[in-house]
Amino acid sequence: MTAEIPTLSLVDVDKRFPGVHALKRVSINIMRGEVVGLIGENGAGKSTLMKILSGVYQPDAGEIRIAGQAATFDDAADANRKGIGMVFQEQSLLTNMTVGENIYLGNEAQFTRFGIVDWGRLYAAAERQLAKVQVDVDPRARADTLSFASRQMVELAKALTLEEHAGDHFVILLDEPTSVLERAEIDILFERVRALKSRASFIFVSHRLDEVLELADRIYVMKDGAVVADLNSSEADTTKLHHLMVGRSLQAEYYREPLQRPYRENVVLETENLSLGHAYKNVTFQLHAGEILGIAGVIGSGREELTRTLAGFAPHDSGLLRIDGQSVRLTTPAKAVDLGLGYVPRERRVEGLVLFLPVAANITLADLATFTRNGLINSREERRIAEGWVERLRIKTPTINTLCLNLSGGNQQKVVLAKWLQAKARILILDHPTRGLDVGAKEEVYDLARAVTSEGLAVILTSDTLEETIGLSHRLLVMRDGEITHRTDAAPGHKPSQIDLIGHMV
Repeated sequence: MTAEIPTLSLVDVDKRFPGVHALKRVSINIMRGEVVGLIGENGAGKSTLMKILSGVYQPDAGEIRIAGQAATFDDAADANRKGIGMVFQEQSLLTNMTVGENIYLGNEAQFTRFGIVDWGRLYAAAERQLAKVQVDVDPRARADTLSFASRQMVELAKALTLEEHAGDHFVILLDEPTSVLERAEIDILFERVRALKSRASFIFVSHRLDEVLELADRIYVMKDGAVVADLNSSEADTTKLHHLMVGRSLQAEYYREPLQRPYRENVVLETENLSLGHAYKNVTFQLHAGEILGIAGVIGSGREELTRTLAGFAPHDSGLLRIDGQSVRLTTPAKAVDLGLGYVPRERRVEGLVLFLPVAANITLADLATFTRNGLINSREERRIAEGWVERLRIKTPTINTLCLNLSGGNQQKVVLAKWLQAKARILILDHPTRGLDVGAKEEVYDLARAVTSEGLAVILTSDTLEETIGLSHRLLVMRDGEITHRTDAAPGHKPSQIDLIGHMV
């Protein structure tokens, strides 16, 4: 194989689903030892392309080539045998199995004789794979004892088992591998990927454009199922990539600050010395109708546990929680819903949606009483309401009967928001609401946040980035070690800087 022949190619690949032309004559090349970035809005076709490369889908037309030779993948296992591995955003490790068992899951035959696994050989081989990514993990440890960052490194080590049978031309697909990692953990992952470029090529999918620019050698931009740009990272910046993705420039009004209206006087939720074990203590604040109250803090600051308390998942131990002046203790999520609180979780696919139910059923799930009589759902009324929300929130779906599993991340998030708006929630808890969304989908979430608060809904916001928390919020609380360490206003034109807040966070 010469340097001019791509390690992996797609040539004029086309893919259709009922009502959706997902890929339109897509052609890409991945050269030996190259990291290729793949970006695009939710629904641009990235996920479909990755599933074709990993053998989950087969193309309707076009060709896959490995080292210049035409190839077909019968399934994911076949793609793996031919040198394509994948590191998933939503990790594929089985947490009740050991690290070594996970690394060689499905490939135990090489360590098996007369039906008996030679565990010593398997764990020794797993240790060699872990050494490739320089992670200090015992291959005999159960996966559920590892941190998320360590599990991500194990995923990478698992993908590198390709080296044992794929020869010179193997490719690793990195599907949003940094979405829930801290910056220090991202630096370690990037360092490992760069060190492995002598052995493998990579396709790196991420919604974080700055990370794509940092790691990738070249970047493909997708829009509406087609590749619209192929450029070197040195020729690009985040503004240019944003414009290529969404067809418009990144505006100073990204967080819709001109739409930020003063909140109302009436208090809809307040806490007084609210405490929960070692998670947080003596938390006191007020939330007004029409307000976005941002809570900033690093992991372990207590902000995640506080939002879980307000959603009914982690009842407080002491202190007072009042909703509309009434003292309450939210012992279950159902009780929170009954009192008008809606929770948009960070793990929308796990806690926010029933993936194998259609869009319509998910939208009406929290408000079934409205559509039910004598135990029967009025399906005609359910369809009418669902179609109204699909139109209002511009949810991209072939029909309201499409399973939520098949929607892009941004459109899944819109379905979660539609569910709570239909249920007439008066307080929304937005827990990392734009995690995993591209810039275009984020802007639509920001528009929705401004629209619902202008109608009087109150929002409690925790976010992936401090910039987003500052940009969206009316007021900000900063937490550290379970306590509120700082409070500040965030009026349009007078937003605090990130530096102003970081000193109170760490």
